[in-house]
Amino acid sequence: MQFVLTLHSHLPWMLHHGRWPHGSDWLCEAAIDTYLPLLETLTALERDGVDAPITLGITPVLANQLTHPSFTEEMVHFMNERLRGARTAPAELSAQGEEHLAPIADAWTARLERLYELFTAIDGDLVGSFRRFADAGRLEIISSGATHGYLPLLARDESVRLQLAVGYAEHTRLFGRAPRGCWLPECAYHPRGPWTADASRVRPGTDEHLTAVGFEYFFTDAHQAAAGTPLGTYHDVPLGAERFDAERHDPDAVQPTAVSQSPYRAYDVAPDGAPSVRAFVRDPRSSMQVWSRHQGYPGDEWYLEFHKIRWPGGLKLWRVTGPDTDLGDKQPYVWAAAAARAEEHARHFASLLAEIGRDEGGTGDVIVAPFDTELFGHWWFEGVDFLSECYRRLADTPTVHPRTASDHLAQHRTSPRLGLAEGSWGAGGDHRMWMNDGTRWTWERLWPLEHRYWAAAPKALTDEAARPILAQATREMLLAQSSDWQFIISTGAVVDYAEERFDFHCTQTETLLASLERGTPDALAEGTRLAAELEERDGLFPDVLTTVAEVASATSADAGT
Repeated sequence: MQFVLTLHSHLPWMLHHGRWPHGSDWLCEAAIDTYLPLLETLTALERDGVDAPITLGITPVLANQLTHPSFTEEMVHFMNERLRGARTAPAELSAQGEEHLAPIADAWTARLERLYELFTAIDGDLVGSFRRFADAGRLEIISSGATHGYLPLLARDESVRLQLAVGYAEHTRLFGRAPRGCWLPECAYHPRGPWTADASRVRPGTDEHLTAVGFEYFFTDAHQAAAGTPLGTYHDVPLGAERFDAERHDPDAVQPTAVSQSPYRAYDVAPDGAPSVRAFVRDPRSSMQVWSRHQGYPGDEWYLEFHKIRWPGGLKLWRVTGPDTDLGDKQPYVWAAAAARAEEHARHFASLLAEIGRDEGGTGDVIVAPFDTELFGHWWFEGVDFLSECYRRLADTPTVHPRTASDHLAQHRTSPRLGLAEGSWGAGGDHRMWMNDGTRWTWERLWPLEHRYWAAAPKALTDEAARPILAQATREMLLAQSSDWQFIISTGAVVDYAEERFDFHCTQTETLLASLERGTPDALAEGTRLAAELEERDGLFPDVLTTVAEVASATSADAGT
């Protein structure tokens, strides 16, 4: 049985939108907690000759941030602040009568200094460092929608195509090769048929858009293939909120799905006669073991407690202790004990994969375990060490063979055909985390904006004076489409922040489009000044107009046929 581990890395655009608590510090924290430790682990595995063929998704909006000059500046500031807090903590703790916590702070200092040295050694180039592993054939990097837009709810087919096409083009620009795989934002999929928001309209399926752009495969949750019950996801939860998990089914949650298909194979989901695009299905058994705080590894009593933090400095000095332990009763973290538990859990996970292979080998050939990258290291501090030890164990497990997604498909060139159900990997397995009474107003603002944009784009593409305005309007619209804003609103955490960011990007798009619609020299001059100002703040996707032109041409041709 083959094993495909897929890590999905995503954060919304945070650069130039403040630092703490909702700006670039969020990005820097993910880099320190997850991306640098993962890079460190991949380097150690390569040095030791251990294969770790991870399928690593990096969204274009995240990759653009990690390659932006401002990111290096923000990281240096952030790491110096963290180091200052760690270095002064032991004396402060001793003065407060908490000498027993001082050695934990010393260990944090050593860790942060080591990661700072790594960041300096790679010249701050995380994207280039991961690309090196891809170039060496040690991992596969895949793409996603440009800004992680929630595709089934976008009003225009052109908008869906633009999210995917910009994702494809930006990946090619930044990683030097076209992506074969796509992580659908929130695993949200819509088959050909009536549109979710308006049953009178028949829309192409998400798979059709993927194929048209050039993607060859994507990932889906088990219930969408009728291969299990919706699990939800232990996501990189924005700003301290928590995503849906197995213990939080609301009364309206969908009922368990009867298993009628094996999750242990890839499926061809294209209509008969259409170019092939294949879907990997999340395995419920192995995913639950890693993903769930309550039923899996991350909630172990010896692991680092995420929610209890010492300020100033941001140090976490305590362990989980127990599932219902009050924050005030958390016990001190023990580094050696946590490391030992990570090794034990990796050993158990390797044996679980072997057991699944024995149980399910007759119905499939691949176990797919997809997770948010930020689960490892950020939410589950020991998670990166778990991954490292897991690959070391699998090297001695002859019945389980780690592969990248593309390697698996190359060895299995045909797949059974399967129609996927509409849904996502969010709460209840449907769209409710992104479309509900608290977020409907965001879509009611986005949909007219999409129509205005695509009405203005064809003419603006042919006018040199209008092109810079259209380029920035495109960036702002794509940023407004980020699924993160609706998700944060739905969790009830820092709702004001999500609403402000959504409103900002919509307002700027509307203002830029208004200058294009007026079209007078004064209006275009005003729009050009605003576009230049906004590009200083939201200057991502430098070649976006090339993709807009391709999408506009392609959708016009589709309409003609």
